[in-house]
Amino acid sequence: MIPIPPGVRVWIATGHTDMRKGMPGLALQVQEGLKRDPHGGDLYVFRGRRGDLCKILWHDDLGMSLYAKRLERGRFSTSR
Repeated sequence: MIPIPPGVRVWIATGHTDMRKGMPGLALQVQEGLKRDPHGGDLYVFRGRRGDLCKILWHDDLGMSLYAKRLERGRFSTSR
């Protein structure tokens, strides 16, 4: 679980994103595509072409974090 403080905005990228991109590539996409500062504290959500993978980019007061989650059978997979 991501401890998101109150007031944080969640931005969802439309379309699909190249999931080979890592933290620098997604941060650049936020800067150029959304015209936003990726270090501003908001959450940015990207999805892959098939829709079974999403990545979340977030900068809190400590640094940039990149979270990835794969969907299985239309649901988020969980650790057992």
